[in-house]
Amino acid sequence: MTARFLPQIRLVLAGISEYSCVMSVETAPPEPVKPAIVKTDAIHRLRRVGHHGLRIVTITAIVAIALAAMGFFRFTDTIAELKATGTPGEVDAIVALTGGYQRIDQALELLEKGVGDRLLISGVNPTTTGTALRRATGAELATFNCCVDIGYEALDTIGNANETAGWIRQRGYSRILVVTNNYHMPRSLMELSQASPDVTFIAYPVTHSDLKTETWLTDPVALRTLMVEYAKYSLARLRNWSGAKTASGLRADAGGKTPVAARMSYD
Repeated sequence: MTARFLPQIRLVLAGISEYSCVMSVETAPPEPVKPAIVKTDAIHRLRRVGHHGLRIVTITAIVAIALAAMGFFRFTDTIAELKATGTPGEVDAIVALTGGYQRIDQALELLEKGVGDRLLISGVNPTTTGTALRRATGAELATFNCCVDIGYEALDTIGNANETAGWIRQRGYSRILVVTNNYHMPRSLMELSQASPDVTFIAYPVTHSDLKTETWLTDPVALRTLMVEYAKYSLARLRNWSGAKTASGLRADAGGKTPVAARMSYD
């Protein structure tokens, strides 16, 4: 019986053997890629990604620098157009933001000419007494006694704005002449308007650099001053736009103390 089925058994075994060979070929795992080839491809991919990222960073930096330069020259053009008119018009009072006696001298001169009823000198150093300030400006004692208020609370331009806002509320003013350097005027007006939105502020710039000529571009001090001020102005605009909170810029809030004796006399 076994002999009779032997040819069929051989045929089946041959088929199984052939099927096994086919399956072994079809299911055999692919030959492993050589490590050197994988490493080279990875390096090429990383290089492509790195070059692409570098191009993006470079283009972004160029665009940012170009926009900053355009903004800076627009800022200087705005300052160049600021003019101090001889007759600033009807105002309730004057505020001079400290940073140099030239500003205070100009404000006192306007006050003595009848421009405004009072003058606030904002941001005076606590070590500077009223007497020392009056003598440094050469103003009349009567002018200081009747019409000058000295503000010792402001630490910076934001503090100037908040100190001025309190003075305005106390006095009930609505139109204020602002005396400060021309380069400082845009940021000053912005901060003042932010602190007192219902008040009209009129610029009376004291010229620091003549920006109508190009000589300031070759003056390192003027150029540095303008660039620093532009950076501060840009940050202030960004802060106001975003609604971010900031310190009041007032000495009392910063833990400082104002000497009472400094307010007592101008003699």
